[in-house]
Amino acid sequence: MRLLSALAASLALCAVLTLTPGSGAKDTSAICPPEPKESAAREADWDRALKNLAVLGRTLPAEPDSRLLMPVDGVRVRDIEDTWGAPREGAREHSGQDVFAAPGTFVRSATAGVVWRIGNSNNGGNWVYVLGAGGRRYYYAHLGRVNRELREGQTVNVRTILGTVGNSGNAVATPAHLHLSVFTAYDPGTSCRFLAINPLPLLRDR
Repeated sequence: MRLLSALAASLALCAVLTLTPGSGAKDTSAICPPEPKESAAREADWDRALKNLAVLGRTLPAEPDSRLLMPVDGVRVRDIEDTWGAPREGAREHSGQDVFAAPGTFVRSATAGVVWRIGNSNNGGNWVYVLGAGGRRYYYAHLGRVNRELREGQTVNVRTILGTVGNSGNAVATPAHLHLSVFTAYDPGTSCRFLAINPLPLLRDR
């Protein structure tokens, strides 16, 4: 009986360690967020950009980064409230993490890589995509401003300023923050073009 009780307690502890954020256990779940419907011209732009990923990634390492540096100046990882997978408007799941900070705070690249796309959308507001090692795409959204000197195709490192914290797009009614998403390597043979993984287990303080 004592052995069974000890075994049950051990299993319960394992379950807590697996499910508790910040325990060191990595969340390996993935989310495929629905892509918003856009004009034919914008869809064509996305198709061209996706085809260009292989070219841009030739100079990057094949293995994805095992850690990301905190992209928002002055914020520590422990300050983030884990909202991965939380429900969002339109029956969506939150496919990233929100990093709250004062408007205008610098947002830096969490990795070395190449600027893949710079743009604006109804949901994301002002955003920047950085292509990193292993074909991963890092999405920095709701920016107040994008760095005026930033250009698509530009090489960046972890010191590069991408823009500033804001609440553009559908975050206009919320406090200023950065939405950070990590999308896995694009595979044209799969049904999900933007498969997201949880950034939080990868984040480290600067």
